[in-house]
Amino acid sequence: MYRHSIGIEPADIDHMGHVNNSVYLKWVQEAVVRYWEKVAPSDAVARHLWVALKHEIEFRRPTFLEDVVVADVIAERVLGAKALFTTVIRRGEDVLAEVKSTWCCLDATSMRPARLAKEVVSRFVPLAQG
Repeated sequence: MYRHSIGIEPADIDHMGHVNNSVYLKWVQEAVVRYWEKVAPSDAVARHLWVALKHEIEFRRPTFLEDVVVADVIAERVLGAKALFTTVIRRGEDVLAEVKSTWCCLDATSMRPARLAKEVVSRFVPLAQG
């Protein structure tokens, strides 16, 4: 698991006084990419990019400007060039949102789907499947 701190900006707040739903996507994308950059070897980071294919968000509680929020990212599994992640956005013990997402790994040069080496996958997926 990777814990990513989230900064809430005044522009993130909507007309109802809480973080707009669209901002959660920005947070998830940033958190998953930072996770990859932290755990993968630098040569793998240079050779691969990630693109989101699907996000399913369950909103549980509103988030406000003054909240201290983190995103806990868990890499669930890798299937070929795809990876499945769960990101839980929290304020203390309160779960604000849970996001299930599917990402595709791309070769940075060809921009085509690319499988990761098993030793790279094992850095962020427990008991990695490749």
